[in-house]
Amino acid sequence: MTMSDQPQRLDLDQYLPYLINRVGSVMALRFGEDVLAPVGLSIAMWRVLVALSSTGEQRHTDLADLTSIEVSTLSRIVTRLVRMGLVVRAPSKTSGREVAVALSNRGRDLVNRLIPFGLQYEAIASSGLSEEEIATLRGLLRRIYANLIDSEPLVMEPVAKSPARVSARAALDLPER
Repeated sequence: MTMSDQPQRLDLDQYLPYLINRVGSVMALRFGEDVLAPVGLSIAMWRVLVALSSTGEQRHTDLADLTSIEVSTLSRIVTRLVRMGLVVRAPSKTSGREVAVALSNRGRDLVNRLIPFGLQYEAIASSGLSEEEIATLRGLLRRIYANLIDSEPLVMEPVAKSPARVSARAALDLPER
């Protein structure tokens, strides 16, 4: 049996994608259930509201980049937030063909009421860490994000000994996006 024939093992407790997702999942679940659900918001809606609160009026494409939400999904979220009276759409100041999104007064009031809860969850999650460790963690997470955004798509060699390369999704028999 060659080295490549041996079953591969992955220790989830040492695997960064798992650890990062685990923290994000429990944070989103707790904050979503405890704080956002009672006011009719999802985590994605919260990200949109906080981004607008931090940066002001944004075009859909810029808001998608800020929130890491795909543009078509973002459009549906914004439509729902408009119906809830939390954001408004207006022609973009930079391009007459584009629409910009901004917080309404009601949206700004809600975000201002919810931010302290978000900060409280951040404090709970980071309890026991020094300020230096928190700053390091933030920097490392930003670097990991940039590494992933800047990386080339993963390509795997096909099972057959062909010189052609295929996408990782095809090699794993997953549908292409």
